[in-house]
Amino acid sequence: MKRILLVLAVLATWQHWDRIEPLLGLRDNARVAGQGEVILYATSWCGYCAKTREFLGDRGIAYTEHDIEKSADARRAYEALGGRGVPLLKVNDTVIHGYNPQGILAAY
Repeated sequence: MKRILLVLAVLATWQHWDRIEPLLGLRDNARVAGQGEVILYATSWCGYCAKTREFLGDRGIAYTEHDIEKSADARRAYEALGGRGVPLLKVNDTVIHGYNPQGILAAY
């Protein structure tokens, strides 16, 4: 029984390591946050925008958010990037359409 609990604990730790690592101070958040510029074009009601915010926050990735429904300047910038839906992210020089965690990490 103890072995089963140990195996389950190890699996749970491995599965959630991205959330545990910052709590233990094993990740250099200053280095992670300074790797690039991230701009999020979003709306307040978008579920995938909320997931993107959570993803970025969980990983300590600093970002600037622009609501395309509340700002005409944000809307123009969004359209200039080929906006076809939200969320739209500009990570350094890469444009990412939709919720794409692997794409965000690859571009960052």
